Amino acid sequence: MSRIAKRPILVPSNVNVELHEQVISIQGKYGHLSRTIHQSVKIEYLENKIMFFPRAGFSDSWAQAGTSRALVNSMIIGVSEKFTKKLQLSGVGYRVSMAKNNVISMSLGYSHPITYSLPQGISIENPSPAEIIVKGIDKQLVGQIAANLRAYRVPEPYKGKGIRYSNEIIRIKEAKKK
Repeated sequence: MSRIAKRPILVPSNVNVELHEQVISIQGKYGHLSRTIHQSVKIEYLENKIMFFPRAGFSDSWAQAGTSRALVNSMIIGVSEKFTKKLQLSGVGYRVSMAKNNVISMSLGYSHPITYSLPQGISIENPSPAEIIVKGIDKQLVGQIAANLRAYRVPEPYKGKGIRYSNEIIRIKEAKKK
């Protein structure tokens, strides 16, 4: 039995919630998100509170209710505050720059620059040539874009060169001794 599903979500005053059967739409300061909730979950919106209840006849209804609550809570946070992921490039000559039309160009030690086009709803800030800040209202999409960028040059364990999350700690191995 999920304890997460039992807690109601308090909706801020600047967020509008619309509920049509199993489809929930959330409009906020930064945009609009909608999601279809699993059929084993009953959702209620009363007095700026969203509550989730399991429906009878489904074996995993409490688990689905907890998952749905977490997803809707992330949607509310996203449209009111935005999500961010910060990446750092470490290595000689590693840098990133913004090109036009939501395309970033990265120099990561390969013989060619790597270009990555951003999907709609994702913005990137480049405060320095060795930093990338990914911003967006969809938590899953922000995390996936950050993971895709990191996958171009994962930090290696001997010198730590590569793209890392700002809060990531890379354990450096000791070099082979003679």
